[in-house]
Amino acid sequence: MRVALLVNAAAGRGRATAAHGPVRAALTAAGLEVHELAATDRTAAEAAVRAVAGSVAAVVVLGGDGAVHAAVQGLAGTGTALAVLPAGTGDDLALALGVPADPVAAARAAAADLLAGRSARVDLGRTSTPDGDRWWATVLCCGFDSLVSDRADRLTWPTGRRRYDVAIVAELARLRPRAVRLTLDGVAHELEVTLVAVGNTACYGGGLRMCPDADPRDGLLDVTVIGPVTRRDLVRTRPRLADGSHVAHPAVRTHRAAEVVLEPAGPTGEGLTAWADGEPVGPLPARTVVVPGALVVVGTGRR
Repeated sequence: MRVALLVNAAAGRGRATAAHGPVRAALTAAGLEVHELAATDRTAAEAAVRAVAGSVAAVVVLGGDGAVHAAVQGLAGTGTALAVLPAGTGDDLALALGVPADPVAAARAAAADLLAGRSARVDLGRTSTPDGDRWWATVLCCGFDSLVSDRADRLTWPTGRRRYDVAIVAELARLRPRAVRLTLDGVAHELEVTLVAVGNTACYGGGLRMCPDADPRDGLLDVTVIGPVTRRDLVRTRPRLADGSHVAHPAVRTHRAAEVVLEPAGPTGEGLTAWADGEPVGPLPARTVVVPGALVVVGTGRR
């Protein structure tokens, strides 16, 4: 049985690189033929996955949610399975799917499922923006968090997680409500928001439960809306994302829908972008639909 191995060498500050040899050895020892995909960036990774989808039993991704996001672009809607081997800083899809936290253990679990003919299907989100269409697996965000990501993406210094710390401080200084039109299954709401998160799974940002009840198998998207809040309130509320208790805050509303449309509803809503799986998706307007069972997965249900 042949599988393709996609490795994001930059993931997890060297964690993926360190696990590369042991992971390949585990897959080979299980009796799988391993074909390595060469990819130096997201565009190359997406092209490499598209080229092999349909000719391998699975694409095995060693890295974080960004590498998974790239693989999903080529695997969505196909019968080729995804195996997630968590080695990034977030690994939120691995957490949602119950994949073992150790990448070698995850490789063995995926191999066992493939050889036994076991797999599962999960939903994906598909978002259309002026930049095109993107598939995604975990959480799409727009507002404060996407502004932080936009800024961090533009920074050349500092490196690593400190870029996000700098971006958070900068965006907190500029914090203001944003006027958006949120349309849920055809029903429109004009709102002032701090952020909107659309969840296929519960977590983003390395285990932050932004959409705590989201289930990637229920055919629906969970929508968390945080309305206008002060800087102090936002900072105080953010730690509550770890257990999902932020949804009890009076500024927070939750919804469920199969289709979610986000559009600017005034000058403050102009220039907003959407990010998903920690990757840029595109500027508003953004139309998102859930596609039930769009992705085949293996190696899941082990946590």
